[in-house]
Order: sequence, then C-alpha cells, then structure tokens
Amino acid sequence: MPAPPQQPALKNTPGSKGSDGYAARTGAAAAAGAAAAAGAGAAGAARAGAAPLDPGDLADLRSPHDPNAPRDLFGPNADDGTAFVPEPSEGDRHVERIPRLSLMMGWWSLVSAMFYIYIAALVASIVGVTNAVIGMVLTVITYGAINKVLSTYAIRTGFTVELFSRVIFGKVGSALATLVFAATALYYGVFEGSIIAATLEAYTRDSLGWSINIWYLVVVLYSTPLVFGGVRNWLDRLNGILLPLYLVGLFAAVIVAAVKGSPAGWTGFGGQTGIPFASGGPGWLLAFGIYMGVWILMMYTMDFARLGRRSDTAYHGTVTFGWVFYSLTFLGNGLVGIFLSHALREHVGATVTEGGVAVALTQVMGIAAVALVWISQTRINTANYYLASVNLESFASHVLRVRAPRAVWVVVGSVVMYLLMLTNVFSYLLKALSWQGVLVTSWVAIALVHIWMDRRDGVDPDRLVTDLARIRTVSLPGVVASLVATVAGLTVITAAPPWATTWGPILTAALAAALYAVLRTVTGIRNSLASA
Repeated sequence: MPAPPQQPALKNTPGSKGSDGYAARTGAAAAAGAAAAAGAGAAGAARAGAAPLDPGDLADLRSPHDPNAPRDLFGPNADDGTAFVPEPSEGDRHVERIPRLSLMMGWWSLVSAMFYIYIAALVASIVGVTNAVIGMVLTVITYGAINKVLSTYAIRTGFTVELFSRVIFGKVGSALATLVFAATALYYGVFEGSIIAATLEAYTRDSLGWSINIWYLVVVLYSTPLVFGGVRNWLDRLNGILLPLYLVGLFAAVIVAAVKGSPAGWTGFGGQTGIPFASGGPGWLLAFGIYMGVWILMMYTMDFARLGRRSDTAYHGTVTFGWVFYSLTFLGNGLVGIFLSHALREHVGATVTEGGVAVALTQVMGIAAVALVWISQTRINTANYYLASVNLESFASHVLRVRAPRAVWVVVGSVVMYLLMLTNVFSYLLKALSWQGVLVTSWVAIALVHIWMDRRDGVDPDRLVTDLARIRTVSLPGVVASLVATVAGLTVITAAPPWATTWGPILTAALAAALYAVLRTVTGIRNSLASA
C-alpha cells in the first residue's frame, strides 16, 4: 500500500530554536516517520464549549519571526505566504507540503497491485460479472466520497492517522492504531512480494531451478533499499516512470489474452445463480462487502494527504484520492482481471488465485509478463515497505521507547516480511487481513463521525493539540465504540454464518459510528485533551 513522501531535513529559519526546541515547545517529539496513529485535543473551540486555548497553545501557534503573527502551520506553501518552515517530524502535524503531481504519483503506486485484478475475478466467479460490476461501481462511489472527506481534513490539519487517533482514542488507541497499521503494511508486503517471487520462480524453473525461498530473498533484498530515501527523494519519480509502463503492459496482456486465449463469453464468467439474502445476497451487495475489506486505504489516505497543499485540496479530493483514482484502481483493473481470468482459464485453473493470474500471464506472454508483474508489484510494494517502516518506528519510539533511524526499521520490516514469506503465506494471510479489516472498518466509521460532529459543534481542527503530555490515556467514547464494534465484528467472522462476508463489515461500521455518536453526546467528551 502507499508510502507517504518522506520529510526532508530542513534548515532552521531565522529566529527558530532548532528542532529540539521546536519539538519540546510543541510536544511533538514523536519519532520521525510515525505514520499511523493519532491526533489530540480540541483546545481552542471555546464557542463550541471546549476548553479555551491557553497561552501555551497560543505560543505554539506564533511565528518565530513575529510573536504576534499567526504561525505558518503549513511550511513554505501555506496560504498566508510566510517564510517560516518548521523543523519537520513525521509525527508532527507541521510539515512541508509537496507539489500536486509528486503527491499524486506517490499515492498512485497503489493503482498497479495485482490484488485488484485478482479480487475482481474472484468476486465475479462467485456472484457473476454483472453483480461484480455493480458492486465495484458502488465501491468507487463510496471510497471516493469517504476519501474526499478524509483527504480534505488531513490537508487542512496536517494530521497523520497517529495524530488523529490521539484525538479520538487517547494514547492507548494511538499505539494500537500504529501497530495495526504496521502489521497490515507488513502483511500486504508479504502478499504482494510473494507474487513477484512466484512469477520469477515459475519463469526460471527450467533454467535456474532456484527454490521459491531464494526468490523470496531476492525480492526482499532489491525492495529494501528502494524505500530508504522516501517518496519525495525517489519513489514518486520511480512510480511516475513505471505507471505508464504498467498501463501499456496491462493493455498488451488484454490483447495477448484475446488472441491466444478463449475470451468468448467473458461477460458470462462466474456464478449465475442468485444468492439469497440469508447467504449474504444479493450478489452485488456481497461484492460490495468483500471490497470493504480494503478500507485500510482510508488510513493510507490520511498519511499521504497531510502532505498536500491547501490550494490543491479540490484536486486531491477528486483525482488523487477520489473517484478518479478508484475508477482506475477498482473498476479498470477489475474488468481486466475478469477478462484475463476467463480468457486464460486453462492456465489460471478452476479456482481464481492472485498467484494463478500472474503465473498464467507468464505462460502466454513470457518475459513481458514477468516485466509486467515486476512493475506492478514493485510499485505497490514500495508503499508497503515504507508504511511498515514508519509505523514500526512510531510504535517503537512511543510505546517501547526505542529510537532508531527509519532505515533501521526498513531493515527490521524487511526481515519480518522474509520470515513470513517462508511460511505458507496464502493459507493464512487473507484470514489475518480480515481480522485486521474489522479494526480498520471501525476506525474509519468513528473518524467520519468525529469529523462530522466537530464540524456541527464548531470545533476548529486547526486548534487541536497533539502533545502526549496533555491528552488522556483513554478517551472513552472512541475506545468503547471501537472495542464493542470490533468484538462484534470478530464474533461474526469467527462464527462464520453464510452472511458474514456481506454484513460483517457493514454491521461493524454502523455499530462503531452509532456508539461513538451516542457516547460522545452522553459523556460530553469531544476528544482526548485532558482539560476538555
């Protein structure tokens, strides 16, 4: 999944106190690279009934050039045009914003995952092409709308998932969100890396004869150094170059499959029998429920969008993170996946698998297919490796009190991924991701309700503070709502009734949203700020 651009080391501006003083003054001494867990407090919303902003908070918002001038929260690209550039920390909301295209190319590394080709074919094999397409269209609409809200909020506030989670859940929730985020990125890295290894092993089986474990190691060794520099320094350019190559390769795959395969009747691919309501039907709703399992993309959105410029808010909400992106990612890739799985069914086999689609392509396209798989999986895995490293760094620094450069955590994450690859990854990975998906679904639902209620109550998100010393360990509305909804969702998954795939994530989201709204209203606790 995607990798937010790394903050470059910025020089101190005149009058600033340096990075140490800045961190101490703002309470933002979070590890550089923290990408997944929290935000804090609602100081400054006196008109909404929250505690007024105290002089210490006001001091944090001053410019070092002029104590009476508003501090530039958004670096050199801020709306007020001031020259102040804060000392950066990826656990800090004060970040330098990056150009529109650079952010877009970093995020659009997600477009090329073979997972989207595979999941559409799998869904169509269960519910039929028509129902699968309806489900994908509904998914595009839903993802586009939700990520427009989250990206707009992140651009305005500079919040990462970590900082925002501090606001909603307190310190405990922040740590948990970071851990879940890191584990999810690791799992996706293992999953997508295994596809490259399986493809290379299948293509070179007769010539080299290397075992799959050696190819796992090769994939990890070449992927690791790619993310040392971060997206700003390298990955946005890499992904910008590889994106058109991926699109050309995908088009070529369709042409070859149409010529060498058996494409006739592909619109009739998959299950044609109606799915009853008791079994999770109708089919289009089941398809929609399956795609809810990838709501982790909502969390990724915040960590990327916080680096966008305010002047680009509308563009990012529509194109970079909105319906344009998801039309290509889900609908475009999905239709290609359905077509390839049908046209190459003699090579894919009776059961649709992600590895099966990739290997089938190598059998009809040869080295060109290997290149396509390498391009697609390398693009997505740069994101997985990056996000795993920044969240491991955040969790270690905040919870374990272990501080080390991000490059160290890149290596740690790579070692963990390789060890996981040595197991039978495809047998358990999707189950693990479904469990994490429950946690993510509840987080997204609560985040949306929180943003809506803050807007309704007139809370100014620019005035929220994220100082760990000033927030509660636990913020009851968020923690209780998330805990209850997660337990309910996991219970459904464990019991595995026929309707679990469809209604499990939907019920989890609805329960989390409703409980948070009720508990926040009843308790009067709007956020985790201790004085709120």
